[in-house]
Amino acid sequence: MTESPVLRVDRVDLVRDGNPILHDVSLTVRPGEHWALLGSNGAGKSTLLSLLGALAHPTRGTVEVLGHELGRVDLRQLRSYVGHVDPRHGLRSPLKVRDVVLTGLTNTIERIPRWNPTPEQADLADRLIDLLGLGDRRAARWPTLSQGERGRALIARALMPSPRLLLLDEPATGLDVAGREQLIERIDTLQHTYPGLSSVLVTHHLEELPPGTTHAMLLRDGRCLASGPVDDVLTSDQVGKCFDHPIHLTRTDGRWSVRTRRPARP
Repeated sequence: MTESPVLRVDRVDLVRDGNPILHDVSLTVRPGEHWALLGSNGAGKSTLLSLLGALAHPTRGTVEVLGHELGRVDLRQLRSYVGHVDPRHGLRSPLKVRDVVLTGLTNTIERIPRWNPTPEQADLADRLIDLLGLGDRRAARWPTLSQGERGRALIARALMPSPRLLLLDEPATGLDVAGREQLIERIDTLQHTYPGLSSVLVTHHLEELPPGTTHAMLLRDGRCLASGPVDDVLTSDQVGKCFDHPIHLTRTDGRWSVRTRRPARP
């Protein structure tokens, strides 16, 4: 028997201040699938992710998250079952990494006064910190972390409630090469460690896609240009159309790289 979709988007439009942002977009994500949303700046990727994370409502069409249709469910309760990782995390206090991760249980930015985790919850936080490669940084303060360390801490935080869905909004933004590669390695590890977990990752750089990416959607001007298994969607021609630039796309050891397609010499 086929498992129910984790996400189902059916012919969605989204209009803001009279401006169309998304038009006739449909998407189905099933358990264990790892999707990439790709497109140039302003294509609608982060807007679509906000719908998937129950942070916004569509203007037209339907969005179902974990079997619940937006508009017919308490969004605050639904968000607690979705691990949404935003690199623009608004923490201002010098919390330790372990405390940042534990805030994933309370779905708050800061630690709640007089709240303490159970021993089992504390053990889970430590396991996730180790899994994300931050074992030697668990007592480090937030302001002292590199951008890459912050990103991995936020992924651990998002996994604390044991969500079925993980949403990653341009997680490699601002990272150097080493930070990017460490992040991709840890995301790939997660996909093997939690085989039932589904994920959607937003980026406009194909080099940032983990090897375990199973599906992709190409967005251009708020419309779906192509959607489906990565081998069918991520082709030189289709990615070139998406970004309006002639490109040559290759994949080696599960990782993608992009170069400008040079015209044939006469």
